[in-house]
Amino acid sequence: MEILERSLYAFLIIALGYGLYRIVNAWVLSRVRGRQLGLESIKPGIPAVLYFTTPSCVPCRTVQRPALKQVKDQLGERMQIIEVDCTERPDLADYWGVLSVPTTFIIDADGQPRTVNHGVTRADKLRAQLKPFLVPEPTPQAASPKIIEN
Repeated sequence: MEILERSLYAFLIIALGYGLYRIVNAWVLSRVRGRQLGLESIKPGIPAVLYFTTPSCVPCRTVQRPALKQVKDQLGERMQIIEVDCTERPDLADYWGVLSVPTTFIIDADGQPRTVNHGVTRADKLRAQLKPFLVPEPTPQAASPKIIEN
């Protein structure tokens, strides 16, 4: 019986933690909706990743930056990355509610934040988060047959 109680408590703690995480993310996103500070260099109509980092952040250099590079290499001009050094722009980190690095925001083509990731986010997750906001790749048009008249 004691094992069952402990398992139930563990499950409840995990569920509460996950619920709190979702609530905090929703609150952060609602707080930054419509904000434009830091997005001055964004190209209109192209989704972006707003990436907060510091020079001393080891996971930023060893995991997050390579993941962002991989996504950029795969998606090319269909997305953009805006990197913010929190030591140079603490006002911007505060404005966006960044408490730890790396933190990434997925910004849609209209310049609205849609997702926030606290901590390292792998390339496959970033691609999946960007996918709904990407402009489809142009498909190569098949050459139409030429009509030769005699």
